[in-house]
Amino acid sequence: MKRFIAFSLLALFSAGILAGCNTIGGAGKDIEEGGEAVQDAAS
Repeated sequence: MKRFIAFSLLALFSAGILAGCNTIGGAGKDIEEGGEAVQDAAS
């Protein structure tokens, strides 16, 4: 039973890390696109 609980916690932790990376990556892409739009408007 302890092994199952440890595996479950590891799986949840791993999923959280992966979801966080995807969120940060998506936010960075959105910020980059916003910066490009500002540059295009300025020129």
